[in-house]
Amino acid sequence: MTKSRKPLILITNDDGYSAKGINELIKGLKGLGELVVLAPDGPRSGMASAITSLVPIKYKLIRQEEDLRVYACTGTPVDCVKLAINVLLDRTPDLLVSGINHGGNMAICVHYSGTMGAAAEGCVFGIPSIGVSLLDHREDADFSECCRLGRRVIEKVLEEGLPQGTYLNLNLPKDVPVKGMKVCHQADGRWVNEFKESENGMGEKIYWLTGNFRNDDKLADNDVEWLDNGYASLVPCKIDVTDYSYLKHLENCNLG
Repeated sequence: MTKSRKPLILITNDDGYSAKGINELIKGLKGLGELVVLAPDGPRSGMASAITSLVPIKYKLIRQEEDLRVYACTGTPVDCVKLAINVLLDRTPDLLVSGINHGGNMAICVHYSGTMGAAAEGCVFGIPSIGVSLLDHREDADFSECCRLGRRVIEKVLEEGLPQGTYLNLNLPKDVPVKGMKVCHQADGRWVNEFKESENGMGEKIYWLTGNFRNDDKLADNDVEWLDNGYASLVPCKIDVTDYSYLKHLENCNLG
């Protein structure tokens, strides 16, 4: 009788392999399968789906123990996913988990986030993929609720999988304990007042990225609303960004 293999779980992030979030995630997922971590060698926040094309990248083994290997990569989060699947691993992962991010990735942030860019890349490869984020940027943030609820979602995905082209975005509020978890839609909002003007030592104007998030969503059942009220939000996302309703309109416009 052939002995069944443990699930292979690929882990990455955009805060770097030494960040507390990813190391708490590793602890929280122990026992679920073989864990392979390939994460950036330093912070790569805001990288979205960026790839490195002008210079070569490399990776190195940081530590190894039973059912765990941790590697650091000089590239972006998406580079890490591509490198793991194309070079490092001898089989396709059963699951990809990106995080736990130090900071929220709700609403429009899903498009800027390196954490979610990595989750989307896993989905491109047909791997059930999840991004996990905590609305707390502190280095010593409390990730206990992220690990508890994240593991619950991850166990469900390992059992059932995800539809082709769908990946998950799990965000948790800063305050603990979390009141619960709500499956909901991405809030319709954007960042405003995004730059603060200053000057450098030569007297030249420079601009620091900052801003405030404005939630324009008219429907209450959105991720920002639930997070503001102390709940975790779980949003299913799609790789295919085609607007199928407007597609029909364009087809009838005789533009060709």
